[in-house]
Amino acid sequence: MKQSFLAVSFLILHTLTAVARPVQDQLNMKIGQMIMVGFRGTTLQEAPNLKEDITVRNLGGVVLFDYDVPSKSPGRNITSPQQLKKLTDELQEAAKTPLLIAVDQEGGRIARLKTKYGFPESSSAKKLGLLNNPDSTYHAALKIAESLQKAGINVNFSPVVDLDSNSENPVIGSLERSFSADPDIVTSQAATTVRALHTKKIIATLKHFPGHGSSTTDTHKDFTDITESWNKTELEPYRKLIDHGYSDLVMTAHVYNARLDSIFPATLSKPVVTGLLRNSLGFKGPVISDDMQMKAVSDHYSLETAILQAIDAGVDILLFANNSSYDPGIARKAISIIHSLVENGTIPPARIDSSYQRISTLKQQYLTVSK
Repeated sequence: MKQSFLAVSFLILHTLTAVARPVQDQLNMKIGQMIMVGFRGTTLQEAPNLKEDITVRNLGGVVLFDYDVPSKSPGRNITSPQQLKKLTDELQEAAKTPLLIAVDQEGGRIARLKTKYGFPESSSAKKLGLLNNPDSTYHAALKIAESLQKAGINVNFSPVVDLDSNSENPVIGSLERSFSADPDIVTSQAATTVRALHTKKIIATLKHFPGHGSSTTDTHKDFTDITESWNKTELEPYRKLIDHGYSDLVMTAHVYNARLDSIFPATLSKPVVTGLLRNSLGFKGPVISDDMQMKAVSDHYSLETAILQAIDAGVDILLFANNSSYDPGIARKAISIIHSLVENGTIPPARIDSSYQRISTLKQQYLTVSK
């Protein structure tokens, strides 16, 4: 009798385990899509951790750089058009779900595809904003879009829609990354840029929400408080572009604004991401964080706290650029943390589902990768 009971118990346990495994696998697959990482290597063979993240963990995306900041070394992922195309082909070939392959190719000083590597010259946003000529902006953005498409890159972290409200801003104004201090010029220039990117099926990214243009410090290096300098007019480019149907990516900033959230910086703030961006402005597309390893976040929050707060805030894609500090295991760690937070009931499964759906919709709209 005891043996029969044990046999039945084992059968039930085996059945429950067999049923649970596909559910767990599906959860991990969805969580993997929420992670984008940077890596070292000009070929996939040089990045074994990344290959495992793609093939085993269903990684959602990667971000590429031409320069490795921690080691102060050039040639991190980009050395020539031919090498870059081969790398992106290898990445997509390894992926079950097509990858978002992203780069910062704003133009001017912020360009990972540089002329010294064989890519076309590009113009800064400030230069284009001063011209304020739609044709000039369109052709400049189209040239970038063509380079990205040829290279196998499908996401540009551009256009910057921060207002140039502080020309000495160390991370926006002084680098000529803003089109103008005038929100109408920023809006029209950004709309033209997005239109040009879309002609080559490149996903655009409005950044840095809710506005980084007034800051006096750099979120890469410091806690950045814009409470006294930020103005609600900085939301106008987002409002107008979203009202006209924009639904690609919006990137959050790690800026702190006590008037919007007295506790957390924007990336970790539910009042900012869900309350302001989604509910007030009506944004329906995926929200991507700025680099979660920037010191404005990493110096003040543990990895688990930062991940939990970002997801609770409403962020869909967590970006770990791996280019301020380098951790080849960061994707594995992040996915494990999110999985544990779902398993213990801290994050509802429905919250993962909503991010996964937004990411999947974006990929289905833009990504066509033949296997």
